[in-house]
Amino acid sequence: MPYSLQPPATDLRARMYFPEVIRGLGTLTRHFLRNLFFARDPNPDILDRSRQGPSSQVVTLQYPEEKQTYPPGYRGLHRLVPREDGRPRCVACYMCAAICPAQCIYIEAGELPDDPIEKYPVRFVIDELRCVVCGFCVEACPKDAIRMDTGEHAPPSYRREDQVLDERALLRGPPVSYQYDPWLRRGHPGIPPAELEAMQARARPFPSVATDEASQTPGFSVRALAAEAKQRDEKR
Repeated sequence: MPYSLQPPATDLRARMYFPEVIRGLGTLTRHFLRNLFFARDPNPDILDRSRQGPSSQVVTLQYPEEKQTYPPGYRGLHRLVPREDGRPRCVACYMCAAICPAQCIYIEAGELPDDPIEKYPVRFVIDELRCVVCGFCVEACPKDAIRMDTGEHAPPSYRREDQVLDERALLRGPPVSYQYDPWLRRGHPGIPPAELEAMQARARPFPSVATDEASQTPGFSVRALAAEAKQRDEKR
């Protein structure tokens, strides 16, 4: 059967909320004085900061002087992967620009003067302000020419032009060679025979397992993340 609860009797002081107002002002004053006179924990990992002891509870990072520690799965800014001769691996096939949902990739293709078959990007521009960091461009690239394995955040700037990266800013990182690369299989007029033979010896087979850290999204290692999760479970 239904029943009713009788509220406790309250006096005038309780009905005017004086005790709660005073308690709230005391909490506000305590935090204000603590943040005013004590230094903030400089640990960049906010979740790992100590909540005990005489330290400020302010958690705001003073960016860009202080930067957040990124997790292992963070991929970061784009980069164009170079070949061993310094040219980009990109063949200007437009697949990354076609699949990009934000339409932030612009490519102009050109032909190499010493190769009637191969193309290269005369211009390769990415607007990082429009990029949604989905990684579709990395997945769509058939030549492993674009990666998101830098682990870097977009640099702070006051101008929009500084966030538009061209091929000169994107082409960086260690060179990569695969055994299936056409300029290694059929030769290249601009590569001496001895150097071409050494490049063919250093080339590695293209990985066929999509969960491998050197596969479609290099730098985003599913195996490494699974190993870290297993270690955390064993410690519990």
